[in-house]
Amino acid sequence: MKWITREHPKIDRIACPWLIRRFIDPDAEIIYTPSAQVLIKAEELRAIPFDMPGVEYTHYDDQCTFDYFIKKHQLKDAALDRIAAIVRGADTDRHDFAPQAAGLEAIFSGLAYHSSDDQELLALGMQIYDGLYSWAKHLYHKKHTQAGPVERMLLEIYTKYLRENKGKKTPAWANELREMIQDQMDTNMSLSLQQASDELEINPAYLSREFSKYFDNLSFGDYIRKMRIEKAIMLIETTTCSLTEIAYLTGFSDQSHFNRIFKKQTGENPSSYRKKHKKGKTDTNS
Repeated sequence: MKWITREHPKIDRIACPWLIRRFIDPDAEIIYTPSAQVLIKAEELRAIPFDMPGVEYTHYDDQCTFDYFIKKHQLKDAALDRIAAIVRGADTDRHDFAPQAAGLEAIFSGLAYHSSDDQELLALGMQIYDGLYSWAKHLYHKKHTQAGPVERMLLEIYTKYLRENKGKKTPAWANELREMIQDQMDTNMSLSLQQASDELEINPAYLSREFSKYFDNLSFGDYIRKMRIEKAIMLIETTTCSLTEIAYLTGFSDQSHFNRIFKKQTGENPSSYRKKHKKGKTDTNS
């Protein structure tokens, strides 16, 4: 079977051929051609066009063509669903869908920059997506920093959030999400909205819209940042970890980002908070 799409592929137009060859049509011939010629060539070569406006295999709402292939061919595979979130985020510039989306976009942007041979890009892409599938199938739950001794130093502070609104009826997904966030508290808190929606099997747009009703009137991102700062405060008050270590332990990419968010939420920077806390303890003991 022949499949045809626009030339100069980068994300979706490499991911879809990988999906076709690995799960739909192993002997598929993938054809890239200038955009204006896709439909003409499709009819001439009796090929199926994809990732083009006005054809069946294309974007729908916030879903990309890769999503449609999965739905159309009823591919029931959790690993493919994880890859779909990454491809969707990279292809639509919505990196909040999956933390790996930005990396995937960077990889293929770099490859496309160095090569104008579409078939060469596809060959490289097939290997990359094979690797991504192995990760999504067997390794997705592992963290780069998982199980190290530093991670074991993290202290639990989430109990009070589990007690909040104890008498208020909340939907089952909200309780499950609290547990998921709590599970992330012993790592570097890398849970994304897309990952949460995938695990809960809830539309991410709905989850984003409803989240604040059950989590302190905060958005998902603001709530996670609040949790990070709460943990940072606990570590400042109860450990001798450096502020750099605390920034790392609470999932911040660098010290300046940690300082900025900490000050935004507490009104002072971490070093001032630590000094004030130490002084308070000294005054209490004197």
